[in-house]
Amino acid sequence: MGLEEILVIAMFASFMLLLMLGFPVAWSLAGIGLVFGVTGFILVEYFDADTWFTWNGTIGALDSRIYGIVANELMVALPLFIFMGIMLDRSGIAEKLMHSLVRVLGPLRGGYAVTVVIVGVLLAASTGIVGASVVLLGMLSLGPMMQANYNKPLAVGTACSVGTLGILVPPSIMLVLMADRLGTSDASVGKLFMGALIPGVMLGVMYILYILIASYIKKDLAPAPRNREPLTARALLDVFIAVVPPLVLIMAVLGSIFFGIATTTEASAVGAAGAMLMAFTSRRLDLEVLKDSLYQTSRTTAFIFGIFIGATVFAAVLRGLGGDDVIRAAINGLPFGTTGVLLTILFITFLLGFFLDWVEITLIILPLVAPVVFSLGVEPVWFAIMFAMCLQTSFLTPPVGFSLFYIKGVCPPGITTRHIYLGVMPFIALQLLGLALVFWFEPLATWLPNEVYGGP
Repeated sequence: MGLEEILVIAMFASFMLLLMLGFPVAWSLAGIGLVFGVTGFILVEYFDADTWFTWNGTIGALDSRIYGIVANELMVALPLFIFMGIMLDRSGIAEKLMHSLVRVLGPLRGGYAVTVVIVGVLLAASTGIVGASVVLLGMLSLGPMMQANYNKPLAVGTACSVGTLGILVPPSIMLVLMADRLGTSDASVGKLFMGALIPGVMLGVMYILYILIASYIKKDLAPAPRNREPLTARALLDVFIAVVPPLVLIMAVLGSIFFGIATTTEASAVGAAGAMLMAFTSRRLDLEVLKDSLYQTSRTTAFIFGIFIGATVFAAVLRGLGGDDVIRAAINGLPFGTTGVLLTILFITFLLGFFLDWVEITLIILPLVAPVVFSLGVEPVWFAIMFAMCLQTSFLTPPVGFSLFYIKGVCPPGITTRHIYLGVMPFIALQLLGLALVFWFEPLATWLPNEVYGGP
């Protein structure tokens, strides 16, 4: 094993160690990068080590690299989409949707859970904020489902898992970051948004089918309410009134990108303005709500950009030490064809999701493996969507599955951590099944982008 391989392995091992010790991610990335940058400089300057590390090409170039990140026009979309999601969370749309849909679907066996899925899909396409979606769905649905004698793992698993669709269904901040890290026009934000639309909706449909089939097979899993209210025209009208505003907002954001009216950054501004308008019309917008939304947006954006800067330091030093070549050689050295390489990368990504957040994996791992995968002739949008679907599971897999913590904070008495873990397991399996379908049927991810933007 050469010096480059030892240093690259040592960098990753040191980073994982600091994470397990509880150090903040951004500081861990930047600190490890600086330590190994100094190490590389010492090895070259004083020991004439056989490595091509240069200080000016790594640490010395950080100022221009970091400026390039913050000056990137695409990054403006991040805080705007975050603000859009937080403002919609304050607008009361989800409550109206939940109450109106329950009146229509509640009499069905599993109707409450199906309602949660439908509302979750609409929230995902409107907000894209996983934490807000999980907490909101949990607060709105767990109490009524417990009163209806729903199985506890099914109830909590549904609310927890459906909320994670927000990271996949466009507009998604994860897809914006992925497009920036991939750095190719073949995987632009617009193409990734279009590519994720069908897989995201497909997962929602799979959730609904699972709930209906499981409820039919096991009668006491999600029983229908005893006192069923008759379905009226007024109930259907209420559903229509509740569904129209988020659908209009979704069409305004995605439609403006779809038809080439606006760029992704401009569409995010349309979404932010639309979310404020919806909060205003529902009489939920005041100075305190606006102040809190701006604060939460700034805090979330600062968190992401902090990791961005730390990852830039880490990646610059890693590449300076020959990390790209080490990883390229390791992937090309796998005794598989292209299919085996893809499966191996996705499997490793899935395992990393047990320990790392999607932000770290997107900023560190994706730029390292993507060039090698593309050199094998893999379609960029297809690979990116599979990578995104794999990262979606990281919200549900312990010990650092953030959705598990989000839902635990709003669970009513009687629902334990064991119920949460048991509840999300079927949905993790469904997410992996959805990933397998996209893997074996590539047009699920590529047909819509090719229709919109042109392609084979």
